[in-house]
Formats: sequence, structure tokens, C-alpha cells
Amino acid sequence: MSYNLLKGKTGVVFGALDEKSIAWKTAERCHEEGARLVLTNAPVAMRFGKIQELGERLDAPVIPADATSLDDLQNLFEKSMEHFGGKIDFVLHSIGMSLNVRKGRAYTDLNYDWMMKTLDISAISFHKVMQTLWKLDGMNEWGSIAALTYIAAQRVFPDYNEMAEAKALLESIARSFGYHWGMRCKVRVNTVSQSPTVTTAGSGVKGFMDFFNYAEKMSPLGNATAEECANYLVFLFSDLSRKVTMQNLFHDGGFSSMGVNPAILGMEE
Repeated sequence: MSYNLLKGKTGVVFGALDEKSIAWKTAERCHEEGARLVLTNAPVAMRFGKIQELGERLDAPVIPADATSLDDLQNLFEKSMEHFGGKIDFVLHSIGMSLNVRKGRAYTDLNYDWMMKTLDISAISFHKVMQTLWKLDGMNEWGSIAALTYIAAQRVFPDYNEMAEAKALLESIARSFGYHWGMRCKVRVNTVSQSPTVTTAGSGVKGFMDFFNYAEKMSPLGNATAEECANYLVFLFSDLSRKVTMQNLFHDGGFSSMGVNPAILGMEE
């Protein structure tokens, strides 16, 4: 059901890979709510995903951009503003990658060059996105910028590896830059800490389905789906959330507030 919450708004969505991804679902929901979109992903990800299909269906240009490259981001936002005929109302940063995780390196045996790449891709890219927009004066007043994060930024999930540090940095960047955006033109900046979600990227983490099932039982409302996260992001991009900024917002069915749930006691017996 559409409520026209984003009618007349323009947005750039990073990270749509395939129909399982949160960014994909978010782009679909934003389009349904009346937004005009530009889609983007790293060139290497575009070769493995289906983003071109989504772009055609939503009548949204697909502009390749490595989010760690200032030149690529400059080109992306300049072309987006040209396409929209003006500034941008909302941006979704849905980007994360760890070479140490991909290559099976333990947290106690990290390759530090890979770790720096993880931090650049998964967190510093968020600062680069906002700094590029800042210098272009590319956001409309009362706009909204959001990034996806995970509770491993606050709590220990050993198999999440150094992505935990990346998410903690991502959340700090949102708070720090959120101040500057708010003072300049009332743009709000938030992170959404989502439940474990069955996506192409998330499913690649060691022991993912075991933890997915654990979180499902621990959370009073169960895990939040990709579709439900997309709905929450629509709210954050809409005018209904105008005074919500510099927050890390848990969208996890209550998992983040739980100590123990009797439903999980004896689950391994």
C-alpha cells in the first residue's frame, strides 16, 4: 500500500545488489511512495548483481560508483542532480565488505591492510558520501541521510570480525556529520541497526543461519525483514521524521533490549 510519503522527493540509493538486498527493497518502496531515484553500486558488484533490471523497472538511472573514490562520488552526485534538475532529498548508504571475513582470517590474526580496506569501504565511505554532497551543496533542506548498521558495534559477535569496528565508526560518523548537516540545512543523519537479515551478503557470514534463528527466538517481535526495514527507511526519508537525527535506531524486533528470553532456554538440548 502506498501513502505517497515521498511524493516529489528525490533520492540516491547505494548498494542494491539483488532482490534479497535491503537496498533493493528500499528502492522499490521509495518508488512506490512517489520518489524519483538514482541507483548506484560499485562496478564489481554490478557485474554480479541485477541492479540494471531494477533501474529499468523503476525508471531510475544506474550510475556506477566506487564509494571509496571521491572522483566517482563527485561524478555520481553531479549526474544525479542533473537528472533530478535540482538537489537531493535522501540518500541510503547500504555498503559493507570485509576481506578478512571473506578469506576466513580470524579476529586474532587480522591482515591489517585488509582491515583498513574494510574500514574504508564500510564506514569511511559514508563520510566521503556526505563530504562530497556537502561540498556540492547537494542536499535539499530537511533532507535525510541514512546508513545500515548492526548491533555488533555495541556488543560482541565473534564471527562478525572487524566489521564490528567498522560499524562502530560508521555510527560515530553519522553523529558527527549529523551535527554539521543539521546546523547547515536541517538535514538529518541516522543509522538503522537492523536484525540479521537473509541477504546475499549477510548469508555469507560464518554461522549466519544459526544466529538468525537465535535472534528470531530472542526477539519478542521476531527478526525484522528486509521489507520491514525498507518501510522504516521510507519513514526516515519522509517528512514524518523531521526531528529525528544523529541517532542509532534499532530495528530488530526488540533484540537489543533483551537479556534472556525463556524461549531460547534449552534450545541446544
